[in-house]
Amino acid sequence: MKNLLYVALLSGLAWPAAAQISPNLRLKHELDSLCEVDQLYRAMLFDPRLTRRPDSLAKVLGVAKDQLNQAIMTHMVRTDATNLARVQAILTQYGYPGRSLVGIPTNEAAWYVIQHAPALIPQYLPLMKAAAEAGELPFSRYATMLDRQLMFEGKEQVYGTQARSDPHNTYFIWPIQQPAQVNQRRKQAGFTTTVEENAARLHVIYKALTLADVANMPQ
Repeated sequence: MKNLLYVALLSGLAWPAAAQISPNLRLKHELDSLCEVDQLYRAMLFDPRLTRRPDSLAKVLGVAKDQLNQAIMTHMVRTDATNLARVQAILTQYGYPGRSLVGIPTNEAAWYVIQHAPALIPQYLPLMKAAAEAGELPFSRYATMLDRQLMFEGKEQVYGTQARSDPHNTYFIWPIQQPAQVNQRRKQAGFTTTVEENAARLHVIYKALTLADVANMPQ
């Protein structure tokens, strides 16, 4: 019963079917599996379809209900480390596994794994940029990763994809370069939402801030 429930949870979060036949099916299937597990534990924490079922999740993980969140986090951290090691090996062997190699949407799988390893983003960002410019990875994915790295460096982001919390745990959209032009840049990068709509998706009221504004936030 435990195994059947686990399979059911996985099936409910299945990675979408590829839109084309992949030239490297073995690699495609491996990346699909990595991405599926990468998202599974995060869904257990944040997806209402699963968070409303704590008893079932606790049973799947073999823990008491009051230990559920800690168990999910433990599994997530362990899985992230395993996935990252494998994706790094794939990037070394193949370069970025893009559309031509593994099809759509599997070409985003390595991106999902790398985004959870902030220390490695600078190493792989040029590879993702080249893949995006060649049409192997959606440019919006590269743009999101670029914004993330700029935020980590304390610099203005370009596309307005990143939010951060202040010392009082209130979230805000990280400062943006030339904010008046951000929606034009977003459209050119392939985003289908404005910065205001993206902020609403993140449950944030959008306000154009400067780095000075952030530095002067009350502690």
